Amino acid sequence: MDPELLERITARRAELDELEEQLAKQLAEVRAERNELAVAERVHERVSEQLANERASVTQAPGQVGGRAVTLIPHRTSGVEESTLPPDYQRILAAVRQAAGPVMARQVGDALGIDVSVRAKLEPLRGRLVGLVDRGWLRKLPDGRFTTCL
Repeated sequence: MDPELLERITARRAELDELEEQLAKQLAEVRAERNELAVAERVHERVSEQLANERASVTQAPGQVGGRAVTLIPHRTSGVEESTLPPDYQRILAAVRQAAGPVMARQVGDALGIDVSVRAKLEPLRGRLVGLVDRGWLRKLPDGRFTTCL
């Protein structure tokens, strides 16, 4: 056989061997990355399920503070409906919404049929109004009146 042809064949074989090695390395990297993506997808699904379950339990179950049951009020965010609030809080929001403008806690109490002349009955209502403000359901103006959020 022609020595020049034999040399070209040997050189080409070396090139192909090197190319095969590079491709094998790239293929291994691609497979490893695909495996990592599959794991990431599974983790994402699990975390999403856990968050959904936690949100559902937070909006429906009362919490405990100092051994006493307390109502947990969800923060107002997209996807959280007013219907997730406890019925008392829904009535408070409705009373504020029906008012002609910003209202004092006393006016909300009157609308709800609470004896506002008794401070011990008015203060828990004020606390609920502030709780709704803290969670983004209402706004409290500097003069102490409450109004709905835009």
